Amino acid sequence: MSKADTATTLTPAKGKPAKAVRADKPDSQGMDYLQSLPRRWVTVYIPLLLFVFVLLFPFYWMAITAFKPDAELLSQSGNPFWVVAPTLAHFKKLVFDTPYPEWMWNTVVVSTVATFTSLAASVFAAYAIERLRFQGAKQVGLGIFLAYLIPPSILFIPLAAIVFKLGLFDTRWALILTYPTFLIPFCTWLLMGYFRSIPYELEECALIDGATRWQILVKIILPLAVPGLISAGIFAFTLSWNEFIYALTFVSSSEVKTVPVGVVTELVEGDVYHWGALMAGALLGSLPVAVVYSFFVEYYVSGMTGAVKE
Repeated sequence: MSKADTATTLTPAKGKPAKAVRADKPDSQGMDYLQSLPRRWVTVYIPLLLFVFVLLFPFYWMAITAFKPDAELLSQSGNPFWVVAPTLAHFKKLVFDTPYPEWMWNTVVVSTVATFTSLAASVFAAYAIERLRFQGAKQVGLGIFLAYLIPPSILFIPLAAIVFKLGLFDTRWALILTYPTFLIPFCTWLLMGYFRSIPYELEECALIDGATRWQILVKIILPLAVPGLISAGIFAFTLSWNEFIYALTFVSSSEVKTVPVGVVTELVEGDVYHWGALMAGALLGSLPVAVVYSFFVEYYVSGMTGAVKE
């Protein structure tokens, strides 16, 4: 056996040679303990299966309920986790007998406009705080983030008075102008972290070459910050799409409601819950967000990881 294969050490207390240890076998085995199949099942597969089950079971229950006929929904017998005779009656009722297409259009318009408005304001705020280096920039950034921590259930009270005074009650503008109050703080904080990860040398070289701040922002910072912009945009769009409190407070007409409010208020009549139509509306309402995430998930992950880099 060569010297490279074994190593002999002395015990400090007794001065006796210790057992020979393989030099090519490190003390820390890393992830080698996962090589055993039973250990992989215990440490990887079973936890992942439990996580996937807990995550996807509500969507599965929503889907089978949307396709179940009323007879199966009200029946006490049969398998509750499967559909015997699937039907599209609930989707037909939702699309043709309720203003659901208008709710969907209102949600798309409000979410899209509020998202782009919030992103535009957040870009300017984050760039000014992180790149202009003025006195008190850190305190301003902290204040913006703390504004995000204020719960909407408190903010909607003063916002309601402003909406009434401006004559925007029961209009889309009431939602478009109030959603940025909780979108801009977090998007600004997220973009601040991403802008911080961009080297300052690029901006300094551009200033030496005679570029203006606007040119630097448009031609250097924004192209490099595309993952961060997409990440903030997805976050803002998702929050706008799922928002409930403001939409319930500032909108009352059925034709102006968004999907989260319309499904709950129009498909529940007293103590009668139209579960099939409710689940169908929830299923259709969740598809656009799922599609957006599926297309931009890589940018979303890179944007979130880039935002924490120093």
